Amino acid sequence: MFETYYVNTNAQPNGDHEVHVESCDHLPESQNRKELGRYTRCQDAVKTAKETYQRSNGCFYCCPACHTS
Repeated sequence: MFETYYVNTNAQPNGDHEVHVESCDHLPESQNRKELGRYTRCQDAVKTAKETYQRSNGCFYCCPACHTS
């Protein structure tokens, strides 16, 4: 199943930019996110996010398989 993914354009205190699915309760406001596209796996969305933000990480809540710190 494809989901639309976004990356937070504002870094977390640790420097990571979190990747979220569109339905996440922790999705940043529209002015603070960049659409990454539609993917079946969070790993592919994080890979795309790293093209812009080298320190990208999956959201603990909506992308636990990609959350590394």
